[in-house]
Amino acid sequence: MLFRDRRQAGRALAARLRERRDEGALPDPLVLGLPRGGVAVAAEVARALDAPLDVLVVRKVGAPFQEEFGVGAMAGDGVPVFDEATLRRLGLGEADLAPVVERERTELRRREQLYRQGRDAPEVRGRTVVVVDDGLATGSTARAALRALRSRAPGRLVLAAPVCSPEGAALMRSEADEVVCLHEPAAFMAVGQWYEEFDQLTDEDVLEALRRLQA
Repeated sequence: MLFRDRRQAGRALAARLRERRDEGALPDPLVLGLPRGGVAVAAEVARALDAPLDVLVVRKVGAPFQEEFGVGAMAGDGVPVFDEATLRRLGLGEADLAPVVERERTELRRREQLYRQGRDAPEVRGRTVVVVDDGLATGSTARAALRALRSRAPGRLVLAAPVCSPEGAALMRSEADEVVCLHEPAAFMAVGQWYEEFDQLTDEDVLEALRRLQA
């Protein structure tokens, strides 16, 4: 299964989620997209479910010597979630990552302020929260997002993505109440390989998607 772009993937995912809603599995839904790429997918889901759309900003925590190598992630005001096995293998402790965490926390707050434009974070208590990304690889960012939300007492927590690695999806089934994934290819290497168009989105792309759904 190859998706044309994030909007087409979002419409396909929305059709599956609409079925779940019609079965009674998604009462009072709130859709949260993971910026940046997940928001384009989430916009189509929110439109199909006639649900409000907002963002949940997640930042990867990289190793001090190679920041592109993720060793954890954090979302909202939640504490960082680290891959303990990777930290042990690299000989790192959480104290070693404190400067990286502080820098990523600053960027996380900057993006939240930019995307929310003065709006408060949506209330999730008791609601069905559908967390949407454009794909799920290792699951590190999704895990941070789900744990940050779980602490705010949602009624039901659903993770949805058009394409997932089988390993990532399996891990997230212990974090979410339900994982909805259209495609779990065995030969998964990267999210972008399952899209014909996988351009990097900008902050303005995120803001435009939010404006359209919140108008």
